[in-house]
Formats: sequence, C-alpha cells, structure tokens
Amino acid sequence: MSMDPTILENFDGKVRLFPLPNVVLFPRVIQPLHIFEPRYKQMVEDALEDNRLIALCLLQPTAGLGGSTSPIYPDICIGQILQEERLPDGRFNLLLQGVSRAKIIKEVNNGKLYRTAKVEILHDVPNSSVENEDRMRTRLVKRMTKWFTQQPSAKEQLDRLVNSDLSLGNLCDVFSFALPLSVDMKILLLQLVNVEDRASLLLEVIEQMTPEVTKQPSSSAPSKKYPPDFSAN
Repeated sequence: MSMDPTILENFDGKVRLFPLPNVVLFPRVIQPLHIFEPRYKQMVEDALEDNRLIALCLLQPTAGLGGSTSPIYPDICIGQILQEERLPDGRFNLLLQGVSRAKIIKEVNNGKLYRTAKVEILHDVPNSSVENEDRMRTRLVKRMTKWFTQQPSAKEQLDRLVNSDLSLGNLCDVFSFALPLSVDMKILLLQLVNVEDRASLLLEVIEQMTPEVTKQPSSSAPSKKYPPDFSAN
C-alpha cells in the first residue's frame, strides 16, 4: 500500500471526474474498476496518455444514473491508475489507488464526453499532540482487533497494517474503506481532514457495530476481500 510521494508534484489543479452511486475512494486504498461506457473509456484513454489521474466522486441521492449534469458531492478522492487491462472491445479493467482528498472548486468545459473539475488538494490536519494520536491509534487498533477476531485472514491483514508506518489518518482511511459502512458515512469520513475528528467518528461507528459482529459464529463472518470486487460504471 506504498505510494509515490511525488505523484501530485506537477498537478495543474484539474482532474477528470468519475461519478459513481455507491463507491467512496480513500487515499492509499485500491479500488478495482470496470470501465465500459464510451465517455469513461475516453476518460481512461486520456488519463493513460497524461498523468494517469482520475477522481472518484459520489453521486448525490437525487442524481439518477449520473448524467453530464447529475449533482455530485464536492468532496472527492483523486486516484492514480496503478494497473490497466485493455479488453478487445475497448473496455478496461483498472486498479485505481487513492492519492489525495480534494474539493471541487468548479467544473470546467473540456470538450470531452466526461466531466472535469478544477479542484483544491486537501491535506490532513494532524492531531493536537503525539500522545493523543498514540492514544487514539491504540483505541482504534483494539476495536478493529475485536472486529476481526473471528476472521483469521482479515486479522493477518490488520496485523500488517498495525505494524506498518501508516499514520493514524492513513489507518482511518483504510478502515473506512474496508468496513461495511453506508456510503453516507463513508463520504462523511472522507470530508474530515482533521485526523482527530476522523478517528473519533470512526471509533464511535466501530463501537456501535462491533457487538453485533462479535456475536456471529465464525462461519457467518467471512473475511473482507482485498482488493474488493470490481465496481462497474
């Protein structure tokens, strides 16, 4: 889950938009995508010829099927295409890794089938103190360990994450992506650039979810597949 820190060094502030009704991307995580609509095949072609960047954005509940003017949340995650598989009929299978939170300033006319926006890159606001961050990290890991108690393969993934050099903010993002949360909750977690606020909300959500999950027998609690299955446009 490592990431090149120079990805956005030459970013000009404009990014291709890929609206979806039920997917929220977070920095560092990897989302498989299946691309088949003509507008998004054009988007991928352009991205591969340029900086390989695409921003996933969540369609608002009233947006319908995601037309050219369908309303989207302004809070987005810019991703970089890590791998692409070009299929014979022009479709694509992609692995997109989240790079950074961003906020849409305004959409711009690009003369293309797909949408483009001018965006502001958002950076995490760190915890007020190292001690507070360590304390929240310990609480988060403890809660997530309970969540994965009956899921051995997922527990192995958790152990690797906990023993990595990921910051508290990064851990929150990975867990927010992996847990079966509603898209409303996921977009709220994406909106929180303050790491302390993000960790506090995630802890609150996990504490509400854990009792139900730990009651289930092992056979009814399959481990979370990572990467998850492809999301189709």
